Amino acid sequence: MKSIVETAVEDEQLSISVEMLRAGGMERILLGPGEYTALFPTNDAYSVFSKELLDAVRADPPRLASLVRFHVLQGKLTTYELAGMEAIRTLEGEHLGISGTPPGIRLNGATIIKPDIECTNGIYHVIDRVLLPRAVEARLKQQSVGSGD
Repeated sequence: MKSIVETAVEDEQLSISVEMLRAGGMERILLGPGEYTALFPTNDAYSVFSKELLDAVRADPPRLASLVRFHVLQGKLTTYELAGMEAIRTLEGEHLGISGTPPGIRLNGATIIKPDIECTNGIYHVIDRVLLPRAVEARLKQQSVGSGD
């Protein structure tokens, strides 16, 4: 068995999430010990954003770090454990609302489409949408309004 990062790297549909994880400074943490739950959007989940918007977030280290930390939870949580909760705090500090029951668990509107990938230092779930903390969402709205002029 491998770490969260080592396992995710092997899944081609997660290449953008892995790139963001590395650029956002979480790779070292998710390669190391500890128990974490990562939520990885598929590459398709990023397609709703323009290349310019993604580049703007990548070029803003604090916001990128915030986006990445918003996809990581402390502790190893299966979908069944998540289903027993109403909300959970991310490493970014904001909470994700939880609804549904396995296999249809939703976190802030994102559905877990590939659950419970076991790793040496935790678990990860593949989700169908990118989760946006308030600060990043505000930045993306600013960028899209600015580019619409």
